Amino acid sequence: MDRPILVWMLYLNREMSQQEYDQCYQCMQICVQHAQVPYAFNRGETTRQIIAHLLPLLMMRHRRIPRAKWRDMVSQNGKHYIEQDVDSAMNPTNRLYSMIGYHLAYDQNLVGMVMTQGRMKEVINIGLGVKHWAVSPPDAAVSAYAESFYHKLTPLEQSFIKPEEGDDVVLRRLCILLALKQAYIKAIGQPMGFDWARLEFNIPNESVTGDNIPLLGWEFRVWTASTAIERSGAIVHEKYQCACAFFRGTRESRFIWQKEQKDLESWVQFINLDQLINVVPKLTD
Repeated sequence: MDRPILVWMLYLNREMSQQEYDQCYQCMQICVQHAQVPYAFNRGETTRQIIAHLLPLLMMRHRRIPRAKWRDMVSQNGKHYIEQDVDSAMNPTNRLYSMIGYHLAYDQNLVGMVMTQGRMKEVINIGLGVKHWAVSPPDAAVSAYAESFYHKLTPLEQSFIKPEEGDDVVLRRLCILLALKQAYIKAIGQPMGFDWARLEFNIPNESVTGDNIPLLGWEFRVWTASTAIERSGAIVHEKYQCACAFFRGTRESRFIWQKEQKDLESWVQFINLDQLINVVPKLTD
């Protein structure tokens, strides 16, 4: 069965106040007991982590499922999924197909969640990758920035981001490769210490290998997210390369390139910080 994929992407359209941080942190402590996030208002990393942990709560509330009616579970290889309390007296298979596999990812001012529903073994291998289209530090040369990731790329992948391709092309291709690798690594439940160079994405051929063995049965979706955020009274426009990896068990792997905004509207939903803050008091219900 073709399991639909749904993605929620929350962008930090403005800075979070300490009162809002405290409110979100308290909600996370009450509802997401597995979250290990230290209280540190002045560290942007913790803000992103807290918001990521709240996204499953937001999604389940959107589905009108009370917090007491579902549990966050963990598979043997550390993959999180949601188990719902479903009345299975009339049809026991309803419970089997009610599991929600999901994964959380973030970078800078964008936090995302990818999810799908079905039997646990069919939904557990799903992952999301998010990479900001920008060099770090901001004054770094694109070529030098790209070279700093060479240890995560194979020689073939490195050939796709040669300086002669131009800065814009190099940065875009680099972000695509990194987002795809992040999505796959998380989909299989591996830690970020995994050797990324064991994976090779041959973008022109739309193929992928792991340890030189073709990886079959996977669906990779690739898209770009454009956001506008307010910082110090000015509007800043940002771009992010996003990718999701989902194991469908098909004979081949396929790549889906979502280039138009209208192509995303049916399965990618964008929300901002204001929308989250408005419902945080209700997420514990």
